This record gives sequence, structure tokens and C-alpha cells, in this order.
Amino acid sequence: MDNIIIFDTTLRDGEQSPGASLDIGEKLQIARQLALLNVDVIEAGFPIASPGDFQSVSNIAKEIRGVSIAALARAMEKDIDSAAKALEKAEKPRIHIFLATSEIHRKYKLLKAKDEIINLAVKAVAYARKFVEDIEFSPEDASRTEMDFLAQVVESVIAAGATTVNIPDTVGYAVPEHYASIITGLKEKVKNISKAVLSVHCHNDLGLAVANSLAAVKAGAKQVECTMNGLGERAGNAALEEVVMAIKTRQDYYRCSTRIKTRELTNSSRLVSVLTGMRVQRNKAIVGENAFAHQSGVHQDGVLKERTTYEIMHPEDIGLQKTKIVLGKLSGRHAFKERIKELGYDLTEIEFEKAFEEFKRLADKKKEIFDEEIEAIIDTEKMEIPHIFQLESLSISCGPNVVPTAGVRIRLSDGSVADNATIGDGPIDALFKAIDLATGISGKLLDYHIQAITSGKDAMGEVYVNVDIHGKNVKGRAVSTDIIEASAKAYLNALNKVAAK
Repeated sequence: MDNIIIFDTTLRDGEQSPGASLDIGEKLQIARQLALLNVDVIEAGFPIASPGDFQSVSNIAKEIRGVSIAALARAMEKDIDSAAKALEKAEKPRIHIFLATSEIHRKYKLLKAKDEIINLAVKAVAYARKFVEDIEFSPEDASRTEMDFLAQVVESVIAAGATTVNIPDTVGYAVPEHYASIITGLKEKVKNISKAVLSVHCHNDLGLAVANSLAAVKAGAKQVECTMNGLGERAGNAALEEVVMAIKTRQDYYRCSTRIKTRELTNSSRLVSVLTGMRVQRNKAIVGENAFAHQSGVHQDGVLKERTTYEIMHPEDIGLQKTKIVLGKLSGRHAFKERIKELGYDLTEIEFEKAFEEFKRLADKKKEIFDEEIEAIIDTEKMEIPHIFQLESLSISCGPNVVPTAGVRIRLSDGSVADNATIGDGPIDALFKAIDLATGISGKLLDYHIQAITSGKDAMGEVYVNVDIHGKNVKGRAVSTDIIEASAKAYLNALNKVAAK
């Protein structure tokens, strides 16, 4: 059975999702998880794009072993030089070169003829071979490139030394039958196609990224480029978890497999979601909260009698548990500790005590606490940074014909307390202004997002903020049954990140 190479580009194309920017430490954290997931290739970034991206690729190349580390470059010597330098410490370095080939890109973007495109591509591949042996070439917008010219480009770059040729559906224009025909056509027309791995990279503008990728696999592609949770430019890329589980679940049809440790899919999805601030929709395939949930009585009855009546995959295969234990205010440390182990968390004693304290505080407000709320508590505590500023209390006054007013009491790291109150355009504006006065740090709110973690009037609310502090975008996150409290803590979480450095 053929092995399909999984090329993960969450850290490069995935980060291009608006609002999903990651710092150097967050990129390394995700790279470690991708290595645990056992992806074959991690595209760590685009080194020439910025000093931060260069450093991220360099750090990942130094630390991550057992996985190929790829760096993106345009077909330009300065890009290739930057990629090669960033990959110097990599165990398995790969330089990924791209150059647009479609008529529309040649005419309006590059202003170059076909022979110039081929010449640039060949020169770039040959130049990259001076640094590494593993070279991937992508003819950008391949799905809208004339077939004969595409075959010419592919044959030329393989002859120049490309070991992988990727066929991007850059703008998500292809449909499955069309895309599969491109792969079949290249196998027929390119004489030296057997000397390189044929790869695919699909975007989801028409909602067909996964379908196109799988059609290409069926047609003979050996590598799929994808991202966790389908992140990426515009509507995103093919979702790694969907591609992998489709191949695993329907091996009878695709007749291939991957090296992915699927039990790490849920952990990987959650980590990417938390660090990027890009929430996964509840009905998302494979990793959505509802993917293995059954509400209909008929479905519940069927699943209890025979799981396969309504489930085509085992929840355990992606790292989920079969059963849920609902915890409440009478639950003790032992029950809470056992439940978090079942959810796949490994906490230190300090992390556990903090999580348990928050759990008991929440349990006094709610009759039942669900797994999603426990996970939110743990994720918040595990990612908590030093409390330079800690919320002691707050008060809000607002309503029709009332000037919104907020007061806060903030405990500082030296033990002192700062009290401040002010007015604002609304209760949240007043609250954040009062926090600014108490902490001495002024932030500009760029984004504010609230989401209920579970259903019901007493559901926990999760607040995400994106704050401009001294010209730097900083994300903050907090959970509480009180949205005002969660908002204050999320804002303080962002300020603490700056104050702790």
C-alpha cells in the first residue's frame, strides 16, 4: 500500500489567515506538536519575508528532528540564500521554490513570456541544489496553467534537480475531475516524472480543497500539502485532519495510507486553535465539537446498540474519549484529576491546583460542568503567564440614559493595590480604560470576540481580545460565566504578556 507524504504548511500558508499571526515561540510550540503528529514535512515559514519568520524557521530547524523542515522561497537568489541560511541546522532541509506559470499571472503579474518563466525556474532550482539536495518546485496557479506548458515546466525543473513537484490550485478554481485530470496528464506527458514526487496543494475557495486533494491522490499524487483546521489564505487550505482520516477510513477505496499518528489530531487542532485565536466551528469534520456528538434519540439508541450505525470512525482514533463524566460542585480532587487525565492532559501540581481552584469556583455557579468547560479552564491555566496584574474586583454601571462607568481594583506584583474608575463609550470601553489607568499601560483594542463554550443560560463565555500595545499586536484570552469578568481578564492577559517581558 502506497504511503502518502503529508506536508504541513500551517506555519506558512496557515499563518496567512487574517488574524492568525503567530510569534516565534508559538510557531515552535506548534512545530513540536506537528512532530508528535508525525507529519513528514513541516513548512516552517518564508524566511525572506521578515526577520521574525527567518528566526522562526531557524529555531525550528535547530530543534525539530525526524521531520523534513521546508522553507519557502521565490525563484530569486536572495530568497534562496535566506532559506538556505535559515535551514543550516536542519536534519532534513528542503527548499521550496515557487514561480507563477498561468497565463493570467504571466501577463499581469510577472510580465514575462513562457521561455523566460522556464529559464527562471530552472536557474532557481539549479541554484538551490548548491545548498540542499531536497528541492520542491511549485508552478503557482498550476490549475489555470495551459497543460502543455505546465508539463514543459515540470519536466524542466525535474531535469534541473527538483525532487518534488507540487501542483498548486492556488485560487481554489479546480473541481475534482478537472484536478485529477491534471495529475493524470502530467504522468502521461512528463517523461521524467518518475524522478520526482508529485505533490498537490489545494485552496478552499469553492469548498473543494479536500475533495480535490483526494481526487489527486486517487489519480497518483504522492504528497498532499495541507494545514491543521484548514487554515490558510482566504477560505483556507485542505484540512490535514480531513485528508488523513478520509484516507484512513476509506483505505478500501484510496488504497494508500499515511504515517500520521491520528490520536494526536485533536491535540494538534486545539493547540493551533488556541494559539491563533481561530476557533473551530462546532460542526467541523473530524475535530469539531459536534463531530462525535449525538443528540437525536434515534441516533443515540442506534449508537448504544451498535456504534457503527451512526459512526464511521472511532472517536479514540483522533484522541477523543468515548464517554463523558459530568462534574459538579460536590466533586473532589480525585474525580477532577481522573477526568483531566481522560481528557489527555498532564498537569504539574501547581497547574492542577490552579485549575481545581477555578473548577470549584465555577462549580458554585453552575449545576453541571461539561468537558469543554474543563478543557477551557485547563487551557487557560496552562497558557497563563506571570500575574504582574491580577483582577481583584470590578464594578460596572450602564443602561439607558446612564453614562457607562467602570471601576476596577488591580493587585500588582509587589502586593500593592491600584483602584481606578472612569467613563467610556460603553461598559467594555470604560472597563478597559479603567484597567489602563490602574496598570499604567495603554492599549488600543483591535478585535474583541465572545463565544459561549457550551449551551444554556449559565454557559461559560470565552473572550478573545487583540490589543495594540506600543505598536505591537498582543492576543489575550480568558473564560468565565461572567462575560464582563472574562473581558477584564482577557485584557489583563494581554497586558501581562507585555509587562512580563
